[in-house]
Amino acid sequence: MCASVAFVAATQAAAALFDDEEARRRIESTSQRLTQVQKQLEDRIAALEAQLKSQGLVDLFNQVEQLKSDVARVRGQIEVLNHELEQAQKRQRDLYIDLDSRLRKLEGGPGASVPPAAPVPGSSAAPAAGAVAAAPVSPAPSVPTPATAPAPGAPPSVAGSMGGRSGTLATDIANEQRAYDAALDQFKGGNFAAAIASFTAFVKTYPRSPLASSAQYWIGNAQFAQKDFRAAIASQRQLLAAYPDSPKAPDAMLNIASGQLEMGDAAASRRTLEELIAKHPQSEAAVKARQRLAAR
Repeated sequence: MCASVAFVAATQAAAALFDDEEARRRIESTSQRLTQVQKQLEDRIAALEAQLKSQGLVDLFNQVEQLKSDVARVRGQIEVLNHELEQAQKRQRDLYIDLDSRLRKLEGGPGASVPPAAPVPGSSAAPAAGAVAAAPVSPAPSVPTPATAPAPGAPPSVAGSMGGRSGTLATDIANEQRAYDAALDQFKGGNFAAAIASFTAFVKTYPRSPLASSAQYWIGNAQFAQKDFRAAIASQRQLLAAYPDSPKAPDAMLNIASGQLEMGDAAASRRTLEELIAKHPQSEAAVKARQRLAAR
């Protein structure tokens, strides 16, 4: 009897132990599955965070590029305004100097012919003959009224012809300035293709104009704005070849360096900046070139 009871108790204990091990295995399996699910969730969250970060960097990069574009546009407008002011002042000075020199020549021509008529009747010609004394009586009142008197009519006709030439010169200068301003307005308005065509026509029409080098400079700038860096470099080099003493030469070299850098030729860009500093050390473009070299 006792043996039977002991056997039954042992059998129940073994069954209970088996149930505990099975439950333990199930718990461990469930825990492993939970761990795997948690890891998968963590991986997905990390991927989403990385995607969000990369998207944020892309947006930030786009904003930085837009700001760079805005800054470049503002700088271009500032350069345009400064250039317009300098050119307007220079053109005014040149026009006034030219007109003043022409007027001085005009005043010198009649002045040389009028004085001989005035002293002769007053002093030395009077005792020579009576006819001579009668002659100065008529020119004396006619000098202050050159518009009506026929005798001194030659000087006014010369003045008229000179005045006509001055008017023609002023008209040519005005037409030239209007053509340049129209092309510059196209550039400021962002119509770069039309600006290139207008500035090219200006350089062909007025190759000796003081504005020709500036027109060539803006051709290169417009091509750079179109991201045609190779053409922009060629246009600025054409400026340096045709107008080596132009005030725009340093800026042209700076733009060449920018185009070379955009094309991936950093070594050539550095050489151009160093050449700019060597040739034009006191220019504003040289200051910018030093800053760029220091930043690299």
